[in-house]
Amino acid sequence: MKYTFESFKLDKKILKSLKNLEYNVPSKVQIEVIPELLNSKNIAVKSKTGSGKTASFAIPICENIDIEYNNIQALIVVPTRELALQVKDEISSIGRLKKVRCSAIFGRQSIKEQVAELKQRVHVVVATPGRIIDHINRGTINLEKIKYLIIDEADKMFNKGFLEQMETILTNIPKERTLGLFSATIGEEIKYICEKYMPDYSIINVEGNESNTNEGLRQIDDKIIKSKERNKYVVLKELIYSENPRSVIIFCNTKEKVSKLYNKMSKEGFLVRELHADLSQEKRIFVIKDFKNIKFNVLVSSDVASRGIHIDDISLVINYDVPQDKENYIHRIGRTGRKGNSGKAITIVDEKDEKYIDNIETYVGYKINELTNIEQRSIIKGKVLFEEYSKEILKEVSKRKKIAKNLNKSGDIKSNLENEVVKLYLNAGKKKKIRVLDIVGAFSNIKGITNDDIGVIEVQDLCSYIDILNYKGDLILKRYKEIPIKKKMVKVKRDIQ
Repeated sequence: MKYTFESFKLDKKILKSLKNLEYNVPSKVQIEVIPELLNSKNIAVKSKTGSGKTASFAIPICENIDIEYNNIQALIVVPTRELALQVKDEISSIGRLKKVRCSAIFGRQSIKEQVAELKQRVHVVVATPGRIIDHINRGTINLEKIKYLIIDEADKMFNKGFLEQMETILTNIPKERTLGLFSATIGEEIKYICEKYMPDYSIINVEGNESNTNEGLRQIDDKIIKSKERNKYVVLKELIYSENPRSVIIFCNTKEKVSKLYNKMSKEGFLVRELHADLSQEKRIFVIKDFKNIKFNVLVSSDVASRGIHIDDISLVINYDVPQDKENYIHRIGRTGRKGNSGKAITIVDEKDEKYIDNIETYVGYKINELTNIEQRSIIKGKVLFEEYSKEILKEVSKRKKIAKNLNKSGDIKSNLENEVVKLYLNAGKKKKIRVLDIVGAFSNIKGITNDDIGVIEVQDLCSYIDILNYKGDLILKRYKEIPIKKKMVKVKRDIQ
């Protein structure tokens, strides 16, 4: 049987969002998982990274949300803030036309701001364990009406001290709810949670071969290359030039090594950024967003990004350091070869690292081939091509900046029939006492705009955002540069981000 998203009998607004997102054919994990969660079945899903698992739980959650009900109806728990933001974006995109409102909460954000946001109409919360427990202990989140609890990256969540936190969360949600666990591996800790908290659960293994935990990784061409520690940087550059990737993530084991390598590459003219836990949350979001938008093509990262970046066309992953945790190897190389595409990953191995490679090979169930020779000819030719592409990126970034600047100056945005949903930026927020209801009232007073045309609204401290539906956003932009909200004139612009 050939599956389509229409096969799941979804709300027409969800189907329209999926079409706009160019989700044409469901992946294997989506075919297996969506019907189970639509029917409120408890499941533990073993699925490799990049298989489309986020949409597999986001679609049924958005389908079953009652948007008129002013309570949190789904909680998704993830290990990192980067992943929280990725999942929030996916749910917001799928639920946009239905007006599903999703909030991400995590550490290093103001608790006060999160409390204010949770008091607005929020249907879905994506959270890291520590911060959701903070809200539970403070009594600032209401989980009494939860329909779904999803635990993503469960293999990470149930080890290294997270188990107690997860049990705290599980004991603070209703017993009558649907629980979904998603993991690249299913170990004893996950089985323990399933037996204790998931009556009548089933295990869905989309890889189809229980004896080989990571058979699906074979669509990724992963190799090792041996090198002395002192020569690793030279080998790294040779790999980049000979492979000539459109984009590359380089993983190091510590944030100190990340910064050291970043500084070295930056001085040599690479279009490179760094990502690690010492960066502020805002900076990390900014770096990931710019990488997605191809404003640079080399990212040097610690393992903070091995589970937090979902970009479909990363050409190459290089492990500058061999991961000491065998599971991190899977998640690192899983940044490439996503959504059925082929990918490439190369690990630079010093003598002292060979014991870790042995552990990884035992874990993944295959011998990782060794790259023994890089042709000098391919290095020279690739260097020219790689540097030309980097120059193209710089030109494109400069071009985009000029276009955005001109649009801001003129306010002249051409109407485009593809713009069914337009996100508008308003230069007023909580600090000017602006509330969601104030924005709804102001836009409802615009001639030709009804409540059906007003989508998700997000009020921040200094600004607000509103989705205008049904192709009417461009009309507002043509007519108005500002509108009155609570007797204050507020500027209206397209959100160019």
